[in-house]
Amino acid sequence: MFNPTRRNRNIGTAKQGYGQHNKLVVPYPAIEMKYFYERLGEYNVVERIINNHKFKFIVEETRENSFHACTIDDLEKILTEIPNEDYGDLELIVLRQPTRKEENLKPVWGRLIYSYEFENEHFPAIIIEATNLERSFKWSKKLNIESQKELKRLKEDGHKIVMGKRYFEAEYEIDNIRSTQLYRTLPHEFGHFVHYLSEVERPEKPNEEYDAWEKRWNKYHSLPSSEKESFAHSYADKFKNKLETQNIIPFDRILDLEQLTKDGLKISDFKNNWVQQNV
Repeated sequence: MFNPTRRNRNIGTAKQGYGQHNKLVVPYPAIEMKYFYERLGEYNVVERIINNHKFKFIVEETRENSFHACTIDDLEKILTEIPNEDYGDLELIVLRQPTRKEENLKPVWGRLIYSYEFENEHFPAIIIEATNLERSFKWSKKLNIESQKELKRLKEDGHKIVMGKRYFEAEYEIDNIRSTQLYRTLPHEFGHFVHYLSEVERPEKPNEEYDAWEKRWNKYHSLPSSEKESFAHSYADKFKNKLETQNIIPFDRILDLEQLTKDGLKISDFKNNWVQQNV
């Protein structure tokens, strides 16, 4: 006998859209018109001149049990070693506190933003994310070749990765996070920026030059992500190997309490055993 409810076996399933409105996503408020990584809570701005180039460090206050693994002094020491010509017009380094939802859905060590809105202006920016030390990170055991390489890099950074039943897992430890973000993530994002500068030159005037620039912009962003990642990894690996050969890295965490206070930063935003015991 004909049963109309059997005409479509996808009725009431995700294939037909059922439950899609309940999907957990990072919100994008239409009123504010900012990407989630541009929406900052309480923050302080610290300016440093590095190789005659001005950098602004935007330090967002952290939640309880979340910390910025890299201090401004740590970052400055690495930035000093990056060639001045690779800075371009990049001047923002954002130490950002992700929300809990972002930690679940879009966890990253850091990211490069080509046009970051800050205080009603737009600049290129590198974001370094704070980490909740009460959490652990998990990797699926179904790894492609690039994911296998990244897992190897994380082990080299010092992360104690163990194989569980369904995932590779590791506890967050601030020294290992710092090693990843300071020696790999920061130069990796600069690698993306150098690649961008090599392919796209910001135009002067008139409009026809802008049109040519726009074509280069579109061409760069149409490149396969694997090609861009390969360039950034190569840049970061060469940079790291050079600094290791020169015995510049690794180096101990620089946590100058007097300088933190002078910069108007909170000690509680930076995790340190000595600070916990003596402050």
